[in-house]
Amino acid sequence: MRTDVHAHLWSEDYLRLLESYGRDDTGTQRGLGAGDSPEELDARFAMNDAAGIDHQILSVSPQTPYFPDETEAVTATRLANDHYAELVRAQPERFSAFAALPLPHLDASLEELARALDQLGMAGAGLTTSVLGRSLGDPLFRPLFEELDHRGSVLSLHPAGRDAGSPLIAPNRMRWMVGAPTEDTICAVHLILEGVPSRFPRLRIVHAHLGGALPMLLPRADDHVPWEAPDVIELPTSAACRMSYDTVAHGHGPALRAAADSYGADRLMLGTDFPYQTGDKLRRAVTFVEETLVPEEAEHVLEAGAGLLPAESPARLGGGTGRSVSRRSP
Repeated sequence: MRTDVHAHLWSEDYLRLLESYGRDDTGTQRGLGAGDSPEELDARFAMNDAAGIDHQILSVSPQTPYFPDETEAVTATRLANDHYAELVRAQPERFSAFAALPLPHLDASLEELARALDQLGMAGAGLTTSVLGRSLGDPLFRPLFEELDHRGSVLSLHPAGRDAGSPLIAPNRMRWMVGAPTEDTICAVHLILEGVPSRFPRLRIVHAHLGGALPMLLPRADDHVPWEAPDVIELPTSAACRMSYDTVAHGHGPALRAAADSYGADRLMLGTDFPYQTGDKLRRAVTFVEETLVPEEAEHVLEAGAGLLPAESPARLGGGTGRSVSRRSP
């Protein structure tokens, strides 16, 4: 079952609630066909069918419900997760979802994680690469990783859209073209240097956008560890291969090849970044995998995301939509 692990959907109610709590950047999520109206869903499913995508795992990132006020964070989180649960119940063969969490409020996040996994049947948790400016390598998040590891669950990571803390990115019109993959890279290295992949071996971490620049940096990072981070418990080249990465690369075959060569193709999963790739670009998100990798690798990558779904998921049990979708050979 060809499963897209990087796809978005936002309800207008959710975006309006975030705005009422002070977020001022929801405009980049509107008017893109990623809402929940019947017309938008029908158009989305038609595009997925044309691209040969059977199933999508949804996340609200980067519009995560992170607020200093715990009540606001919890209220927004529950609205998001309840909405996703309703969508999945209505379209179980089309959709699964990653749970939002009310960070940085850890106790509330652990409570919501239990509700999302045990009651709502979600596929794991979806976080951004930083939380209100705080690195995921911060000890604050250790209990969350422990719980996800205990459950053998999934942590899907997405850029926060916060310019990696640099004043040189957004003012120069690079927030998403450069800032986002920079955030991916920094987050992955933070987790590696804190030993998260090896300390929590049952935690399935999925980074967006091939891990940013990580494939190009691993040997350099290995060489710099002895004098810059001598307390690291595992070399970056080894730690990186414990995690997974989606294939959002805007059809750039050399980037995909570098990631496959660096991590192994078995660590890659289909991602489209819907609705930021639609129509021909959505189809290209699939075909460039087929054209870049050998057939066995390509099919594994396109279907690997199905392994993230809960064992009792209707989509997993049913093996997909049952539709006849043509497969293009590389």
